[in-house]
Amino acid sequence: MLAGQIRSRSPFKMVAAWALALALLSAPAVAQKTETTTTTVFAAASLKTALDAASADYQKNTGNKIVASYAGSSALAKQIEQGAPADIFISADLDWMDYVAKAKLINDETRVNLFGNRLVLIAPQASTASLKIEPGFKLADALGDGRLAMADVKSVPAGKYGSAALKKLGVWDAVEAKIAQAENVRAALALVAQGEAPFGIVYETDAAAEPKVKIVGVFPEDTHPPIIYPIAVLAASKDSDAAKAFIAFLKSPEGQAAFAKQGFTILK
Repeated sequence: MLAGQIRSRSPFKMVAAWALALALLSAPAVAQKTETTTTTVFAAASLKTALDAASADYQKNTGNKIVASYAGSSALAKQIEQGAPADIFISADLDWMDYVAKAKLINDETRVNLFGNRLVLIAPQASTASLKIEPGFKLADALGDGRLAMADVKSVPAGKYGSAALKKLGVWDAVEAKIAQAENVRAALALVAQGEAPFGIVYETDAAAEPKVKIVGVFPEDTHPPIIYPIAVLAASKDSDAAKAFIAFLKSPEGQAAFAKQGFTILK
């Protein structure tokens, strides 16, 4: 009788043993599952081509998503000041990063200068214009009745760099009335690409991103402040660890590849 009871229970013990084994086998898989993150980046418009490529690589490698919002650095800084939700800010100059830093809107320990750039004079690809950028060069004459496309010269970094260069070269007074100001550097680039302006001042990397324009000349570096792109995690970030991880990627050779390809200078 007792032996029969034992035999009748053994199948149940076997089922229980198999269930336990399956649970143990599946436990590591559950432990390895991690949640993906979404990081919002406010970035200078000139970064779009390279940052989109770098973000795609990052998402492919990690599964984590990067959502980038592009505009002039001045507009982005003001949005951050007004409480717009974002995790990272990349400015096209030091001034606007200093602006949000003074307002205690960034994590100062995460701030680093990532990239550099060059300022260039562009024309539509079909243009036959030839100008040598030097003190007193005849830009106003070359413009004729046309306009010089530039980002806003009072607030947007590309416009500020451009106006500084023109003033240093002694041609600002002659062209000031002929400037068509745009909300950001990519908007200025579009004016030239679409043939609405015979010349424009943009970054070298912008010209590289648009096949409808060509570079007429490069402004000497001593005619304007150094073009530097600082990055920092915002104080209001909801996931600063994820933001720091993306910045670390952008500082790595893998993350910098897209920027180097576009023509940015990698700062050490």
